Amino acid sequence: MELLLFSNSTVKGRGYLEHASGVLRDYLAPVRRLVFVPFAGADHDTYTALVEGALRPYGVEVTGVHTERDPRAALERADAVFTGGGNTFRLVKALHERGLMTPLAEAVRAGTRYMGASAGTNIAAPTLRTTNDMPIVEPPSFGTLGLVPFQINPHYLDADPASTHAGETRAERIREFHEENGIPVLGLREGTHLRVTADDGGAPKARIGGEAAGSQAPGPAVLFRPGAGPDEVAGDVSWLLS
Repeated sequence: MELLLFSNSTVKGRGYLEHASGVLRDYLAPVRRLVFVPFAGADHDTYTALVEGALRPYGVEVTGVHTERDPRAALERADAVFTGGGNTFRLVKALHERGLMTPLAEAVRAGTRYMGASAGTNIAAPTLRTTNDMPIVEPPSFGTLGLVPFQINPHYLDADPASTHAGETRAERIREFHEENGIPVLGLREGTHLRVTADDGGAPKARIGGEAAGSQAPGPAVLFRPGAGPDEVAGDVSWLLS
């Protein structure tokens, strides 16, 4: 599989996906036809037009999956699929109800490149249980694509030691998740991404890239495991795939 999973699509002061231009140029080099999945947002046409404009400089033809007469066939013949951010519950509900969750996973495992941002990155994990989103709708299942064997928490936010807010921090919420679940959670800070590739021998490789936004961030990502961590992680994290 070839995966490119962004924590976020927009960094303050920059355009849509502009902060990721370097890795995008490399990742999209062999891509001509890309299918966009806009279901995390409410206005599918406007969302697709935004992505089409952002990816035009890379020579990519973008089609919204919602406009396809046969969405499954469109996923199969695409060079790449990009699932945008928004509300993860709404995205998962739409994919399940349209019968596209399994066909999308199968297409990616068969060689279609997959890009995700925020909610689109959430669904690369086995479930949506580590999303930050409000459950504005109720999907029939929390099950997602399962392209990686761990959970992801995009937009991971470090606690501000100067804050007087007494609510739960992101780290505390993930520790609460581990009271009920035994799967690791990778927290991707703003401005970072996880890229999964296969080398010539077919062995998967995973690498965390990008630059964490904010001067207080100690690194690009943080890993939580039941009874251990959190641990700062960067660079080659291929061992997470085993």
